[in-house]
Amino acid sequence: MDFSYLREIEGKRSHDPYFNNNNKMMAKRCVFLNGPVIVGAGPSGLAVAACLNQKGVPSLVLERSNCIASLWQLKTYDRLCLHLPKQFCELPLMSFPDDFPTYPTKQQFIQYLETYASTFGIRPVFNQTVVCANYDRRLGLWRVRTETTTTTTTTTITVATEYATRWLVVATGENAEAVVPGIEGMEEFGGSIMHTSLYKSGEVFRGKKVLVVGCGNSGMEVCLDLCTHNAKPSLVVRDTVHILPREMLGKSTFGLCMCLLKWLPIRLVDRFLLLTSRLLLGDTARLGLDRPEIGPLELKNLSGKTPVLDVGTLAKIKSGDIEVCPGIKRLSKHHTVEFTNGQTKEFDAIILATGYKSNVPSWLKEKEMFSEKDGLPKRPFPNGWKGECGLYAVGFTKRGLLGASMDAKKIAEDIYQYFQCKMEI
Repeated sequence: MDFSYLREIEGKRSHDPYFNNNNKMMAKRCVFLNGPVIVGAGPSGLAVAACLNQKGVPSLVLERSNCIASLWQLKTYDRLCLHLPKQFCELPLMSFPDDFPTYPTKQQFIQYLETYASTFGIRPVFNQTVVCANYDRRLGLWRVRTETTTTTTTTTITVATEYATRWLVVATGENAEAVVPGIEGMEEFGGSIMHTSLYKSGEVFRGKKVLVVGCGNSGMEVCLDLCTHNAKPSLVVRDTVHILPREMLGKSTFGLCMCLLKWLPIRLVDRFLLLTSRLLLGDTARLGLDRPEIGPLELKNLSGKTPVLDVGTLAKIKSGDIEVCPGIKRLSKHHTVEFTNGQTKEFDAIILATGYKSNVPSWLKEKEMFSEKDGLPKRPFPNGWKGECGLYAVGFTKRGLLGASMDAKKIAEDIYQYFQCKMEI
């Protein structure tokens, strides 16, 4: 392969740093890689790097934050535990420690990931924000440009680096950016408004009235945490939702589903889940939590919407400790919230449990594999892991860590085949 074109670019870009008119120092460099670039040092990116390492294929992991698993370390609440049993959340090639509980805590999961990275010699390059990645057809290489900025008392230094690689693995995942909805009157509300990515503990809300917007697993669990800290939470439920007990018949609900799906069609398993949930939890519609017409597993397959696994929130709703509210119409002065049913109430704070989204369209200059609308692979699971020209995706299956691990193995094997052929030649 002729690299003279890139060497010419490198010669132009790798000059000494210079100052611009705003006293900002710029430096540029180009790096050639013999293995793939993996964008994102979360569980998905680590899984691909480990699988490649095991096959003797070098890789480089780029991470915009200053640590691995930044979503877990920096943007999750303190009481968070894995929602599924640990055996369904293991990354390839390494199990959880035997002494970990069935549902490891946030801190235990981070410990597992740090040990995982150390075990497989994964050393991400931190503070590398990918601003652009495009495929150079003349060279047959992906050109991935990153920027990292440091500020001193007198100078801001930005280093732009361009990585040239035959393979690009997108591992930024479905939860790269917080979704903050525009609600009329937000600037007038007066009280604090935060996304769950900034929420750590209900301690700071002790004795306060808090409105939680969003009834997914995060919204439900934040409400429970607020109750634990003697706050007064209310929960906005704007849509239908499936709530299932975390365990059924002495087994995890998820594990039971996986077992039943081996023998029964999905609709029969859904009927079993709904019947058992009705017996264990009662009629959730009476609490203002209407169920969708489609069963929980079928809905998950069609839309990716995950059912809520109850860890105690429903009991607090039944007891009146958590009030269920309809959608918000607008916010106004003096901490007032007007709901779609015409009622108005006052709250000290609002917490937006409104989820996350992919940020891939903002930096990947590719139109075939990823949708510009939602930043997810256009081809559904299990076929969304591979694109054209050495482009791959991991962590976009809407099937959690289990799906990411499956795709990580496929990606590593696919890249390894090229290395194996090269060695034989």
